[in-house]
Amino acid sequence: MDLISPHPFWPLKNGLLGVYPSLKEDLECEVIVLGAGITGALAAHHLVEAGLDVAVVDKREVATGSTSASTALLQYEIDTPLTELTGLIGQTDAEQAYRVCLESIGKIERLCAELGDDCGFVNKPSIYLATKTREVESLRAEWTARRKAGIAVDFLTEPEVSERFSFSRPAALLSHTAGEVDAYRLTHRLLARAQRNGARIFDRTAVVKYDPHEKGIRLTTERGNTIRARWAIFATGYEAVELLDRKVVNLKSSFAIVSEPLENFEGWWERCLIWETARPYLYLRTTDDGRAIIGGEDDPFRNPIRRDALVPKKAERLAKRFRELFPKIDLEIAYAWAGTFGETEDGLAYIGSVPELPSCYFTLGFGGNGVTYSVVAAEIIRDTLLNRNNTDAHLFRFDR
Repeated sequence: MDLISPHPFWPLKNGLLGVYPSLKEDLECEVIVLGAGITGALAAHHLVEAGLDVAVVDKREVATGSTSASTALLQYEIDTPLTELTGLIGQTDAEQAYRVCLESIGKIERLCAELGDDCGFVNKPSIYLATKTREVESLRAEWTARRKAGIAVDFLTEPEVSERFSFSRPAALLSHTAGEVDAYRLTHRLLARAQRNGARIFDRTAVVKYDPHEKGIRLTTERGNTIRARWAIFATGYEAVELLDRKVVNLKSSFAIVSEPLENFEGWWERCLIWETARPYLYLRTTDDGRAIIGGEDDPFRNPIRRDALVPKKAERLAKRFRELFPKIDLEIAYAWAGTFGETEDGLAYIGSVPELPSCYFTLGFGGNGVTYSVVAAEIIRDTLLNRNNTDAHLFRFDR
């Protein structure tokens, strides 16, 4: 599957951060991780740190799938509001899911500090805007539900929104725990560390055959080499659904632009993360080199050709919406791209195993906060393989 349009921002900004060979011989390991994006990199890091013998393969070059197109807003909110999620899975589990995602932001910050490269990580407040007046009461109910769950969040009235920004909205939620990161750079730093600790990493290595059984799995690459492992971790994102005999996700196309470096951010309070109640929603963040990233204009995914043809039109719409919000910021588009992402019915990731594929585990962080889900997935998979109890695993199982 062609996951992204040409020329996403992050690989162009960072350049070539790491070089890995393709696999040209047979291989044996305890754990084979399929996918060398942010999800696979986090999984490999956690598994190697736990003392397991790990290898990673990707059919592309490292981090050039969905990770290269990620806008990487780090938020604890999932695409389903807490009030709605409570109705779907109950209050206890819904609150736990929100808190797990909140805690993962701090874990990413600590991980970046350990790597010796902040990877563009910055703590930021996050603003969730009510698009219409009729949404104010539901936003107030969401504020109440989050506070009951122990999450620090403020309710902003229309005057309080206008006080902070160059635009007005009927109401907003101000979350104090959020952030932004360069997921492409973080992926490379994690894999480099995993390699130093013994992981074997191969890109440009496509797996064409899977033979799982109760005691392990045998994989065959397009060059005819075999990989034998006790467990396989599928961190291949939206492409993994092709292996499953169940529908777990609806694929969408999302569009994004990044500006040239900006001289000022007038009217953009604290350069915070911004998103809205409308669906599909607009989302905004800044970068460590002073740019703005604007995303949204989502459409159902049909095919890459149709998606990519829409990029110029969608880019102009995103720029127009930005200028309406921030008329005093002179925005010039530097790059525009599109990526494929997925939504689940309840907004939760799918993490774990399925009966039809023994010895295989899936880390499918679908939704608007895939990076935070990837942290959760790495911990759950590590604990599962080591027979440790993980109190969050049941939230994301396939048979929930």
